[in-house]
Amino acid sequence: MSKTETAAALDSAAVERNPKRWLILVVLCLSSLVLVIDNMVLNVAIPPISAELGATSQDIQWIIDSYILVFAGLLLTTGSLSDRFGRRLVMVIGLVLFGAASLLAAYATTPEMLIAGRVVMGIGGALIMPSTLSILIVVFDEQERPKAIAAWTSVAMIGMVGGPVVGGLMLNHFWWGSVFLMNVPIAIVAIIAAMTLMPESKGPWAKTDLPGMVLSIIGTVALVWSIIEFPTKGLEGTWVSLIIAAVGLIAFGIREVRTEHPMVPLQLFKNRIFTGSSFSLVLVTFANGGLMLVLTQYMQFVLDYSPVRTALAFTPFAFAALIFQGAGAGLVSKLGVRPLMLTGMLILAAGFGILATLTTESGFWFPALAMALVGAGAGLAMPAAIGALMGAIPPEQAGVGSALNDTIQQTGGALGVAVLGAVLAGTYRDNVPVDAPEAARESIAPALASGSEALVTAAKEAFTTAMSATFTLGAISVLAATVIAFFLMKGAQAADGHGVPAEEAAEAETELAETR
Repeated sequence: MSKTETAAALDSAAVERNPKRWLILVVLCLSSLVLVIDNMVLNVAIPPISAELGATSQDIQWIIDSYILVFAGLLLTTGSLSDRFGRRLVMVIGLVLFGAASLLAAYATTPEMLIAGRVVMGIGGALIMPSTLSILIVVFDEQERPKAIAAWTSVAMIGMVGGPVVGGLMLNHFWWGSVFLMNVPIAIVAIIAAMTLMPESKGPWAKTDLPGMVLSIIGTVALVWSIIEFPTKGLEGTWVSLIIAAVGLIAFGIREVRTEHPMVPLQLFKNRIFTGSSFSLVLVTFANGGLMLVLTQYMQFVLDYSPVRTALAFTPFAFAALIFQGAGAGLVSKLGVRPLMLTGMLILAAGFGILATLTTESGFWFPALAMALVGAGAGLAMPAAIGALMGAIPPEQAGVGSALNDTIQQTGGALGVAVLGAVLAGTYRDNVPVDAPEAARESIAPALASGSEALVTAAKEAFTTAMSATFTLGAISVLAATVIAFFLMKGAQAADGHGVPAEEAAEAETELAETR
């Protein structure tokens, strides 16, 4: 094709583009932002919630985990429903549920009431998240999609830093429920904007796979439950749920292979690019899963930061991620997906390596450098991996494809929180003096409140040692993801179909066509 013909084709494509697509992207980002902010501000609000509601440690665990359990368990089902009944409709219903549940949580008077609110918020979140990415895939063509995905993923970085900062400021002036109340106006604005600006989109009609939905919910919920409970209960306390998870997911796989209208196109895993990006995302999100949890405690308990200062300390991470996500969106068409993913993951592993060397006297700049590297690496690798994964999904299954992407990342994140949290807790306990009070050996907070200078110093040293072990495991996980990407992502195309050698692009296109 000549340059003139190429320019004409681009002009023709531009005419067909939705003129409101960038405003639609703002709505999609706003819808995702409300989920990220909610989960981030909860970390800041845990101490006052525990004090004012009289919540036990088990209550706090359920306040956090109930959302994850419901959200992860329903993702595949809600993604399929969005393809069937309309992605905008499902997203708006999710926003309504999420906003209403935020009101319930804000004015909860008991831990049980707050847990109930979090469960409904999990349902709303599961309806919102797959719809946002699937609408993005439909609204933006292959040329503009990398920039749109980069902007969409950037929202997470903004929420990760902005959420705790805003939450900390609100906690300084209002009661703990205000951190949930601020979700309501965001949800209302997103609903109005979605109904005004966003076109409805659906996949072609297909029979609803009810058995597949039931099996996916049972299997996924049981798996996430097992992951959450395993660190404290071990195999003895989780073997039943693990069996249920295995039976449910195996039955789900058999059902999806045999049914004429599968809910999830499992044949996509025959595509090595799809498989490579999936497993890479699991391992990277596994490493990232414990990042905020561990660093937040390190800064507040070891470095004595306030909640607001802790949130601001994550600014280098967010800025680096935003900058490199923008750069990656432009580079992916020139360099290709695999080089960008490999570079990003090596930088990410280096960041985790530096985090593993932090001490009780590290101050601000050393952690800031490490977090900047983590943000830069994630900014390069994550959008490229998500773009490659979504590029393998047929457009008519964009909703369930987006849900599959979210489920993969949620599973990796849940595994990260569970496994890395267990490593942190176990290593901390092993390094606290054996003659310390039992409560101080279980958690650093009672040790710091003990009034014993020797115990406080020992607890901080023990926590830092435990944190080093946690981030070392995170670095190993990212390096494993790098190896997988190196071998499986050869020929992976950028989201616009460019940026790789012609023979590799042809090979990848042939393989992708076979899965469709």
